[in-house]
Amino acid sequence: MVLHPSGGTIEHLIKMSSPLRITHSLAIFCLPLILFGFYGITHKLLGKWRLSILAFISMSFGLIVAMLAALFNGLILPYFIDQYSERIVQNSALVKPIVNYGFAINKALVYVFIVAFCSSIAIYSLIIIKSKKLSKWIGYFGLAIFLFAIIGWISNFAFTNLLGFRIFVFGIAGWILCSGIALIRFKK
Repeated sequence: MVLHPSGGTIEHLIKMSSPLRITHSLAIFCLPLILFGFYGITHKLLGKWRLSILAFISMSFGLIVAMLAALFNGLILPYFIDQYSERIVQNSALVKPIVNYGFAINKALVYVFIVAFCSSIAIYSLIIIKSKKLSKWIGYFGLAIFLFAIIGWISNFAFTNLLGFRIFVFGIAGWILCSGIALIRFKK
Protein backbone atom coordinates (compact mmCIF):
# COMPACT_ATOMS: atom_id res chain seq x y z
CA MET A 1 0.00 0.00 0.00
CA VAL A 2 2.97 2.32 0.48
CA LEU A 3 3.84 1.89 -3.20
CA HIS A 4 0.22 2.18 -4.38
CA PRO A 5 -0.20 5.13 -6.76
CA SER A 6 -3.23 7.31 -6.16
CA GLY A 7 -5.93 7.81 -8.74
CA GLY A 8 -6.79 10.93 -10.67
CA THR A 9 -7.71 11.95 -14.16
CA ILE A 10 -7.49 9.56 -17.07
CA GLU A 11 -4.37 11.38 -18.25
CA HIS A 12 -2.80 10.81 -14.82
CA LEU A 13 -3.76 7.14 -14.92
CA ILE A 14 -2.07 6.81 -18.32
CA LYS A 15 1.14 8.28 -16.86
CA MET A 16 0.89 5.95 -13.85
CA SER A 17 0.26 2.86 -15.97
CA SER A 18 3.57 1.12 -15.16
CA PRO A 19 3.48 1.78 -11.38
CA LEU A 20 -0.13 0.55 -11.34
CA ARG A 21 0.88 -2.70 -13.00
CA ILE A 22 3.92 -3.20 -10.76
CA THR A 23 2.21 -2.52 -7.41
CA HIS A 24 -0.86 -4.58 -8.21
CA SER A 25 1.21 -7.46 -9.60
CA LEU A 26 3.21 -7.44 -6.37
CA ALA A 27 -0.02 -7.53 -4.38
CA ILE A 28 -1.36 -10.45 -6.42
CA PHE A 29 1.94 -12.30 -5.96
CA CYS A 30 1.71 -11.86 -2.16
CA LEU A 31 -1.85 -13.14 -1.80
CA PRO A 32 -0.97 -16.88 -1.82
CA LEU A 33 1.72 -16.21 0.79
CA ILE A 34 -0.81 -14.44 2.99
CA LEU A 35 -3.23 -17.35 2.54
CA PHE A 36 -0.46 -19.78 3.51
CA GLY A 37 0.10 -17.80 6.72
CA PHE A 38 -3.60 -17.95 7.50
CA TYR A 39 -3.51 -21.69 6.92
CA GLY A 40 -0.88 -21.83 9.66
CA ILE A 41 -2.93 -19.82 12.14
CA THR A 42 -6.03 -21.87 11.23
CA HIS A 43 -4.17 -25.08 11.97
CA LYS A 44 -2.82 -23.66 15.25
CA LEU A 45 -6.25 -22.51 16.44
CA LEU A 46 -8.16 -25.60 15.31
CA GLY A 47 -10.41 -26.72 18.13
CA LYS A 48 -13.43 -28.82 18.87
CA TRP A 49 -15.85 -26.53 17.00
CA ARG A 50 -13.56 -26.03 13.99
CA LEU A 51 -14.40 -22.31 13.88
CA SER A 52 -10.92 -21.48 12.65
CA ILE A 53 -11.87 -23.23 9.39
CA LEU A 54 -14.81 -20.82 9.04
CA ALA A 55 -12.40 -17.93 9.55
CA PHE A 56 -10.05 -19.43 6.96
CA ILE A 57 -12.87 -19.76 4.42
CA SER A 58 -13.90 -16.16 5.01
CA MET A 59 -10.27 -15.04 4.67
CA SER A 60 -9.88 -17.04 1.45
CA PHE A 61 -12.99 -15.39 0.06
CA GLY A 62 -11.60 -11.97 0.99
CA LEU A 63 -8.27 -12.73 -0.69
CA ILE A 64 -10.01 -13.83 -3.88
CA VAL A 65 -11.92 -10.56 -3.88
CA ALA A 66 -8.64 -8.67 -3.27
CA MET A 67 -7.15 -10.46 -6.27
CA LEU A 68 -10.09 -9.42 -8.44
CA ALA A 69 -9.77 -5.79 -7.31
CA ALA A 70 -6.04 -5.84 -8.06
CA LEU A 71 -6.71 -7.35 -11.48
CA PHE A 72 -9.30 -4.69 -12.35
CA ASN A 73 -7.33 -1.69 -11.05
CA GLY A 74 -3.79 -2.75 -11.72
CA LEU A 75 -3.82 -4.87 -14.83
CA ILE A 76 -7.08 -4.45 -16.77
CA LEU A 77 -7.49 -0.67 -16.29
CA PRO A 78 -3.95 0.27 -17.43
CA TYR A 79 -4.24 -2.05 -20.42
CA PHE A 80 -7.58 -0.53 -21.38
CA ILE A 81 -6.57 3.13 -21.05
CA ASP A 82 -3.21 2.56 -22.75
CA GLN A 83 -5.13 1.58 -25.88
CA TYR A 84 -6.64 5.08 -25.95
CA SER A 85 -3.62 7.06 -24.73
CA GLU A 86 -2.95 8.63 -28.13
CA ARG A 87 -6.62 9.52 -28.75
CA ILE A 88 -7.88 10.21 -25.23
CA VAL A 89 -9.66 13.48 -26.07
CA GLN A 90 -11.46 11.99 -29.06
CA ASN A 91 -12.52 8.90 -27.08
CA SER A 92 -13.32 10.50 -23.73
CA ALA A 93 -17.05 9.83 -24.18
CA LEU A 94 -16.22 6.11 -24.37
CA VAL A 95 -13.35 5.90 -21.89
CA LYS A 96 -14.76 7.91 -18.95
CA PRO A 97 -17.91 5.80 -18.38
CA ILE A 98 -15.92 2.56 -18.60
CA VAL A 99 -13.28 3.85 -16.16
CA ASN A 100 -16.04 5.01 -13.79
CA TYR A 101 -17.71 1.61 -14.07
CA GLY A 102 -14.39 -0.04 -13.18
CA PHE A 103 -14.06 2.20 -10.13
CA ALA A 104 -17.62 1.30 -9.08
CA ILE A 105 -16.80 -2.40 -9.33
CA ASN A 106 -13.64 -1.84 -7.32
CA LYS A 107 -15.57 0.02 -4.63
CA ALA A 108 -17.93 -2.92 -4.23
CA LEU A 109 -14.99 -5.35 -4.11
CA VAL A 110 -13.33 -3.27 -1.37
CA TYR A 111 -16.46 -3.51 0.77
CA VAL A 112 -16.68 -7.28 0.32
CA PHE A 113 -12.94 -7.55 1.12
CA ILE A 114 -13.36 -5.51 4.31
CA VAL A 115 -16.36 -7.54 5.50
CA ALA A 116 -14.62 -10.86 4.75
CA PHE A 117 -11.38 -9.83 6.48
CA CYS A 118 -13.11 -8.27 9.48
CA SER A 119 -15.33 -11.27 10.09
CA SER A 120 -12.37 -13.61 9.71
CA ILE A 121 -10.12 -11.63 12.04
CA ALA A 122 -12.96 -11.35 14.57
CA ILE A 123 -13.42 -15.14 14.57
CA TYR A 124 -9.67 -15.76 14.87
CA SER A 125 -9.43 -13.17 17.65
CA LEU A 126 -12.27 -14.66 19.67
CA ILE A 127 -10.65 -18.09 19.36
CA ILE A 128 -7.29 -16.65 20.44
CA ILE A 129 -8.82 -14.99 23.51
CA LYS A 130 -10.85 -18.06 24.49
CA SER A 131 -8.26 -20.75 23.79
CA LYS A 132 -5.16 -18.85 24.95
CA LYS A 133 -3.18 -20.64 22.21
CA LEU A 134 -1.58 -17.31 21.30
CA SER A 135 -1.14 -14.10 23.28
CA LYS A 136 -4.48 -12.65 24.27
CA TRP A 137 -3.45 -9.13 23.22
CA ILE A 138 -3.39 -10.33 19.59
CA GLY A 139 -7.04 -11.29 19.99
CA TYR A 140 -7.88 -7.92 21.49
CA PHE A 141 -5.97 -6.18 18.69
CA GLY A 142 -8.06 -8.09 16.14
CA LEU A 143 -11.28 -7.18 17.92
CA ALA A 144 -10.16 -3.53 17.93
CA ILE A 145 -9.78 -3.68 14.15
CA PHE A 146 -13.23 -5.23 13.90
CA LEU A 147 -14.73 -2.50 16.12
CA PHE A 148 -12.92 0.20 14.12
CA ALA A 149 -14.51 -1.17 10.95
CA ILE A 150 -17.98 -1.20 12.52
CA ILE A 151 -17.59 2.33 13.88
CA GLY A 152 -16.23 3.43 10.51
CA TRP A 153 -19.20 1.89 8.73
CA ILE A 154 -21.68 3.56 11.12
CA SER A 155 -19.95 6.95 10.80
CA ASN A 156 -19.63 6.67 6.98
CA PHE A 157 -15.82 6.55 7.07
CA ALA A 158 -14.51 6.40 3.50
CA PHE A 159 -12.88 2.96 3.42
CA THR A 160 -12.91 3.02 -0.36
CA ASN A 161 -10.70 6.06 -0.89
CA LEU A 162 -6.96 5.54 -0.89
CA LEU A 163 -6.32 6.97 2.59
CA GLY A 164 -9.17 5.05 4.22
CA PHE A 165 -8.13 1.82 2.54
CA ARG A 166 -4.48 2.35 3.54
CA ILE A 167 -5.47 2.84 7.18
CA PHE A 168 -7.54 -0.33 7.12
CA VAL A 169 -4.88 -2.38 5.32
CA PHE A 170 -2.13 -1.22 7.71
CA GLY A 171 -4.28 -2.31 10.65
CA ILE A 172 -4.79 -5.72 9.06
CA ALA A 173 -1.10 -5.97 8.17
CA GLY A 174 -0.21 -5.19 11.79
CA TRP A 175 -2.49 -7.95 13.03
CA ILE A 176 -1.11 -10.41 10.47
CA LEU A 177 2.47 -9.53 11.41
CA CYS A 178 1.81 -9.90 15.14
CA SER A 179 0.02 -13.22 14.59
CA GLY A 180 2.81 -14.50 12.37
CA ILE A 181 5.50 -13.59 14.90
CA ALA A 182 3.47 -15.24 17.66
CA LEU A 183 3.16 -18.40 15.56
CA ILE A 184 6.89 -18.46 14.86
CA ARG A 185 7.78 -17.92 18.52
CA PHE A 186 5.28 -20.47 19.76
CA LYS A 187 6.89 -23.51 21.32
CA LYS A 188 5.03 -26.76 21.61
